[in-house]
Amino acid sequence: MEGPPESPVVLSSCEGIHFDTGASGVLAGNSSPLVARLRKLLFRRMLIGVTDGRFFLGLFHCIDKQGNIILQDAVEYRSTCRSSPSPMEQRCLGLILIPAACRSSCHVDCSVEEQMSLLSLDK
Repeated sequence: MEGPPESPVVLSSCEGIHFDTGASGVLAGNSSPLVARLRKLLFRRMLIGVTDGRFFLGLFHCIDKQGNIILQDAVEYRSTCRSSPSPMEQRCLGLILIPAACRSSCHVDCSVEEQMSLLSLDK
């Protein structure tokens, strides 16, 4: 990536995203505002923290109706020593699924204007 990273937007653990599924189990009304907001996140750099202290940085690929997130080109970061702040160890993972039950935080890199539009309370 070129240039300095932009400020991340916090998605409050992605809990505010719900899907309206019809009887067939497919997304009903693909033109809903929530689906449009999610489409804006596609292929954005996302940092996800999980409950065991690890972090995953990758490109947002998709989310399912249960809230599981798939990142592509993901890198795992974990502390090498649990007792004190220490250097982070990293390893490349590729395509990964992060279960909603394990997720503790979710941040998306974007501009200030996009932060405001993503965090808007309008439905």
